[in-house]
Amino acid sequence: MPLAAPLLLSLAVSLAGCVGLPDQRLANEALKNGDTVTAERNFRVLAEMGYSDAAVGLADLQVASGTPEDLKKAEQTYRQAMDESPRAKARLGKLLARKPDASTAERRESAQLLEEAFTAGEPSSLLPLVMLYLQYPQDFPGMNVQARISAWREQGHPQAELAQVLVYRTQGTYNQHLGEIERICQGLIEQADVCYVELATVYQVQGQADAQEALLQRLMSGYQSGVVPAQRVESVAQVLADAELGKPAENKAQELLETIAPQYPAAWVSLARLLYDYPGLGDTETMMGYLKHGREAALPRAELLLGKLYYEGKLVPQNPQKAEQHLRKAAPSEPAANYLLGQIYLRGYLGEVYPQQALDHLLSAARAGQINADFALAQMFSQGKGIQPDLTSAYVFSQLALPKNTPQAVELARAVSQQLPATQLSQAEQKLREERALRGAALQDQAQLNAQAL
Repeated sequence: MPLAAPLLLSLAVSLAGCVGLPDQRLANEALKNGDTVTAERNFRVLAEMGYSDAAVGLADLQVASGTPEDLKKAEQTYRQAMDESPRAKARLGKLLARKPDASTAERRESAQLLEEAFTAGEPSSLLPLVMLYLQYPQDFPGMNVQARISAWREQGHPQAELAQVLVYRTQGTYNQHLGEIERICQGLIEQADVCYVELATVYQVQGQADAQEALLQRLMSGYQSGVVPAQRVESVAQVLADAELGKPAENKAQELLETIAPQYPAAWVSLARLLYDYPGLGDTETMMGYLKHGREAALPRAELLLGKLYYEGKLVPQNPQKAEQHLRKAAPSEPAANYLLGQIYLRGYLGEVYPQQALDHLLSAARAGQINADFALAQMFSQGKGIQPDLTSAYVFSQLALPKNTPQAVELARAVSQQLPATQLSQAEQKLREERALRGAALQDQAQLNAQAL
């Protein structure tokens, strides 16, 4: 009696290593090793055969590409697989939530998909769902986020515990709940390695040196055994070096980063930044060596810091040409690089002022969350640096720069408001609303970064 078609297909796939047929295990392994070409090839064939897990893998690769065309393909692929795969439904919900130009309808669809995926057993859906509710309360007017999280916690969902920590971070009440955060993460540290970062933060704020040392020993033991990823060790090192959290332990941070850097190149850049902030840890030659490793790994953050060094001229001779060269390499992914480029062009560091280039880079930086760029734009439009003065635009950017909360920002906003003719105020307020709406997606992305580890 002949085998049924599905069984034949399953058998064929299981023998893929022998006969060259597509293999999801091979695709997953290739993806883990960074071989996206092999992973994509195997995922695509299996997806065409109807395997929903492979379709999700293919769409994940398309999302990782990040191009508008691939993001559209990923959305279509997730939609085709979501009826059979809660994971595809969860991925689609996350994708819609992060669309820069998402409509209210798309965000509500995203929330529905994430809710359904969570109910179907996809716990990773809960945190992006909570972020969606927190970032767009106007789209969910009847939603009491804290009540939902409390209900999920009573039901015993571990992700709900992390969601509660996320709420504390988002609302600026983290330090008021240190004891609760410590209890949550002590209970979840085996399941969620992000708890190493949260506990390190708690102990840093409270100055609990003994508890911190015990945590670091456990962290490095987990790293050496392969349980804790290098990225988490880097994050803990950054907590130790953060002077705003308490007395910094910069030597310990350097020790952690030097341990992981040979296998995790991003740590080279963090080491260079550590020496930038704490010059006593090493000389400029050592810092440049760290940055050389980072640049060899094609890390934009390395180009950013090197460009900043040449821009400032504090630790190396000032060289605007070299600063521009390195900052332009970092600019596509590093908003701070756009801010510094804008200053180079605005201040004439290359021999003359380039107002259009300054405007382009400062605007890009401002819309990515660089509030200093808003202040620079307000100055540019109010003083007419290389351009025609425009009090309406100066008003918009001076208002956006107010959270900078410096005497200069407050005074500039006051001066522009006084100079702006009353007949232009309505237009300026409308432009301000439009600019804030345009930045909504960027602000969400920043909040997503805060929640990404969770």
